[in-house]
Amino acid sequence: MSDDHVYMSLAEGHDDGDARWAFGTGFEDPLHGVDTAVPEGTDAGELTASCLALADDALVSAQRLAEWCTRAPELEEEVALANIGLDLLGQARLLYARAGQVDGTGRGEDAYAYFRDAGDFRNVRLAELPIGDFAFSIVRLLVLSSWRLAHFEHLTSHPDPVLAAIAEKGVKELTYHRQYAAEWVVRLGDGTEESYRRMRTALEQVAPYLGELFTAYDVRDEVVAVLRQVTEAAGLPMPAYRPLPGAGRDGEHTGHLVPLLAELQSVARAHPEATW
Repeated sequence: MSDDHVYMSLAEGHDDGDARWAFGTGFEDPLHGVDTAVPEGTDAGELTASCLALADDALVSAQRLAEWCTRAPELEEEVALANIGLDLLGQARLLYARAGQVDGTGRGEDAYAYFRDAGDFRNVRLAELPIGDFAFSIVRLLVLSSWRLAHFEHLTSHPDPVLAAIAEKGVKELTYHRQYAAEWVVRLGDGTEESYRRMRTALEQVAPYLGELFTAYDVRDEVVAVLRQVTEAAGLPMPAYRPLPGAGRDGEHTGHLVPLLAELQSVARAHPEATW
């Protein structure tokens, strides 16, 4: 199956114009005209927790993608990965801002991103693993974007209009992220003997962390269907997920998150009152 066939199949049901392009560079405010009041009957604590978890996933993923700057195989891929990271960073900002509105603290996005310790973060552990080689980063991007897209599609009908609006904007971006990763998985899996070997290794490395994703949100069937479709097109085996003990959603992380946050937060913590 060609890359275009994979893309066309995955893009079915997403009538967003040309979904091959990221939407994170648009100037339209996705929350313009949206009522920010918490809807009656909505649990503010649960809404805050959901926003923080999804924001943490996006922030940590964006930081890992930023590490490909000057390291990607080609300039075009460096730009693509950077733009995907910027999309995720934009989602994180909106979600952190909503969390600050809902929890009553009025905290801004910087407070959540720069002044919490690793144990306070609720991102899934797959997002925080080191970038590895290009094959690993691409497989991780396929898994996380497929999972996040499925979840955001459900959130577009969330009773909170702000979270629903954030999700609606995110669906457009994540559709591109998933398509970009799927094309590379097929290209490398159906490429040379070396690229095939590296893709198999990457799938094996990601597999232990899949169980946490499926526990966190009930989108397992949707995500597995996408992964099976792409791996079959690439001639790769479908990864068999084996759940590991602990969960990032409970604040239990790998040893990789602390140094990641140290780098991310260093300037803000050294100059907490600085503006630029």
